[in-house]
Amino acid sequence: MQTQRKPSKPRHAPGHRAPRPEYVAAIRYPDGRHDLFYVRNADNLADARQLVISEVGDVQSVMIALRH
Repeated sequence: MQTQRKPSKPRHAPGHRAPRPEYVAAIRYPDGRHDLFYVRNADNLADARQLVISEVGDVQSVMIALRH
């Protein structure tokens, strides 16, 4: 008599989350210097702006764009 095997259950791979968007921020300081920042831990453009400003302090202008 042959034994029957139960069909194996498919293993659950860890769920893959959608990658978080990355942003690039161009900074102009009051003394004329400039710099680029890459922001990975932001939820949206406004959050990216706040992260950059909190990191660098006094800036003349900030331009943020979605990085491709």
